[in-house]
Amino acid sequence: MITTADLKKLITAGSGPRIEILAPAAASADRLAAAMTSLANADGGIAIVPIRVTRGTPPDPQALLDRAMQAMLAVQPRLIAPLPYFVFEGEPAPAGQPSAKTENALALAVEVPQGLPNVYSIEGRYLTRKGSRIVDVPARQLRDLMLARSENTWEAQTPTGATIEDLDWKKVEAYVSSVARLGEASAEEALARRGCLTKQGRRWRPTHAGLLLFGKQPERWVRGAEILCARFSGAEMNDAFTRQTISGALPDQIARVEAFLHDNMAQRSRIATWKRADETPYPPGVLREAVVNAVAHRDYRLSGNQIHVLVFNDRVEVRSPGKLPGHVTLKNLLRERYSRNEAIVQVLADMGFIERLGYGIDRMIRAMKERDQQPPAFEETEAGFAVTLMARQTAKPDGPAPAGLPSTAQQTRMEKMMAFIRQNGRITNREYQELCPDVSAESLRRDFVELVDSGTILRVGDKRGTYYILK
Repeated sequence: MITTADLKKLITAGSGPRIEILAPAAASADRLAAAMTSLANADGGIAIVPIRVTRGTPPDPQALLDRAMQAMLAVQPRLIAPLPYFVFEGEPAPAGQPSAKTENALALAVEVPQGLPNVYSIEGRYLTRKGSRIVDVPARQLRDLMLARSENTWEAQTPTGATIEDLDWKKVEAYVSSVARLGEASAEEALARRGCLTKQGRRWRPTHAGLLLFGKQPERWVRGAEILCARFSGAEMNDAFTRQTISGALPDQIARVEAFLHDNMAQRSRIATWKRADETPYPPGVLREAVVNAVAHRDYRLSGNQIHVLVFNDRVEVRSPGKLPGHVTLKNLLRERYSRNEAIVQVLADMGFIERLGYGIDRMIRAMKERDQQPPAFEETEAGFAVTLMARQTAKPDGPAPAGLPSTAQQTRMEKMMAFIRQNGRITNREYQELCPDVSAESLRRDFVELVDSGTILRVGDKRGTYYILK
């Protein structure tokens, strides 16, 4: 949302390739629809209708809002974008917010995101921007545009046999009531605006996007719509790991992956003059951003494949099915925007998981840089896309380590033990010896003693029947 300062700058600059300034008298539903269509087929932008005018009678803000909503519904296919909002002195406010005093609004704003996945029209006309003007898309440019954006009709399709009974309506109602910008629309109409429902005859039917976001069993309709999480005991894949397959609606998946990462992320110790200070190995929010990006932008048409979140001692890898979408490449990843799943992206933005502007990768890079950590590594594989985040390295103090602090080798052994217990529920002395065959029995015994003394694990039984569990 733009601020008052942004509004003044934009109005002063006037209409341009990504800005459409409309006088209130000219802001009919048709004219607003043409402006939105032209921005959607170009590089996105914002349409602004000033409300406080120096000449004539000020327009009715509510009437302007109604026209803007009609305009969004007139664009074909359905334009899934942030709903119109008013800009007030100080801060912007959602147009549907009951407490907003619309008579004090400075302007109405409609933002059209960059990188939308369809080619849009109004009454059969395909429009784009040429400087500050709205023009018809030339035939050759229209052909290229359709080829570039041709892959993204899947999430708007309805699976055979799916009905609205396959949606969790408690989740739907909670979502609609929490998003003030959806206004007075019914739950069905609100989901239709977001591309999650479509009307076939007199019946509402859920789309792939609706089932993924609000379905009772999304994996029934979209095979592989799951996240496989694994925590390995070292820096490479091995037989000692904790595994969890996470399914359900996409917002629930994100929350459960966050919980998995929290439970399986070892605190790292920063040691200065041999005093221990625990810190997280990654900046706050970076892992969440990587997971949300994977959920929002993966190619769900590649059924039978999952998102993988792999946790190692020195890094986290997030791998998602599907290459980079549209015209986005590894070279222009930071500059270009393109939404493979526009409905999913918009609903996750409504829920606060992401910003619709698409600057998640920029934030990840900035956060890692601010902590003097390696920037994220991006890789495009034959059938997917991967992000690798390296953990913060533990600082090494000068001088010999005093007694009482575990060595790196001992820490590695203990992590193997903990991973084994999480996977199997318990561990015996013999099983620990099999995990660490090159370590003396006395060293392994001391590991058990230290973890029991610290309250991390509990000893159960006696003599040959002894085993250990998490406390």
